[in-house]
Amino acid sequence: MSAATPAPAVFDLKSAAWTLTALRLQSADVATLAAALDARFADSPGLFDGEGVAIDLAALREADVPVDFAALLPQLRRHGMLPVAAMGGSPAQMAAARAAGLAEAPDAPAAARAEPARPVQKQVVRAAPVEVIREVEVIREVEVVREVPAEPVSVPPMVIDKPLRSGQRVYARGGDLIVLAVVSFGAEVIADGHIHVYAPLRGKAIAGARGDAGARIFSLSLQAELISIAGVYRTSDVALPADVWGKPTQVHLDGGTQGKLVITPLKN
Repeated sequence: MSAATPAPAVFDLKSAAWTLTALRLQSADVATLAAALDARFADSPGLFDGEGVAIDLAALREADVPVDFAALLPQLRRHGMLPVAAMGGSPAQMAAARAAGLAEAPDAPAAARAEPARPVQKQVVRAAPVEVIREVEVIREVEVVREVPAEPVSVPPMVIDKPLRSGQRVYARGGDLIVLAVVSFGAEVIADGHIHVYAPLRGKAIAGARGDAGARIFSLSLQAELISIAGVYRTSDVALPADVWGKPTQVHLDGGTQGKLVITPLKN
């Protein structure tokens, strides 16, 4: 009699690592948080695009104020965030987070905090009472939250060679965006890096969407409804100067995220 053939496994358990965004709350007032989120991200649609976030409660831990997760989580999802975990809160705050369906992401171990300083790739977007910190790595099973050393990553530019009609949106995550056709009124082009439009730019252009103040916007014919770099924006409510309207133009930010947009013609 032959031995029975073992049934094939239908699943495996493996350690996995992924990168989350940490949303550090400076206030537990959901109405105040909602207003701050709207002010910071209203002109950056598609910035998160379903990206997972961990809610960092460290700033609220000592006060031990209650956090209304039932009201908070829909506000985060409204901006494209996917809240999956909480961290740094008091026992009562973490219990409320677990009751709301969030996993618990532990604080960085003391040994990791004692390590000498080293270069870290980080993007911080500040808009009190929330603080968004990029590059928080969570390793399942090992359960470590730590800063990730900067590693050079080359992201090729996204190239669009067809006209973008009203209502269409294109987002180049982590790199530059090159558009070879018209961007119509009502269309949106978004990039974490530079935006190049080798045609009329009539819709919205959002460069440096994740806080890169060095990003620029280039267009062969600037007629945009909105231009924005690292959260600093200008709308068509303020008319563009005659020397750039409908002409080859570049836009850059002078003075970082607290500075102003500089719009200058491109000359041969």
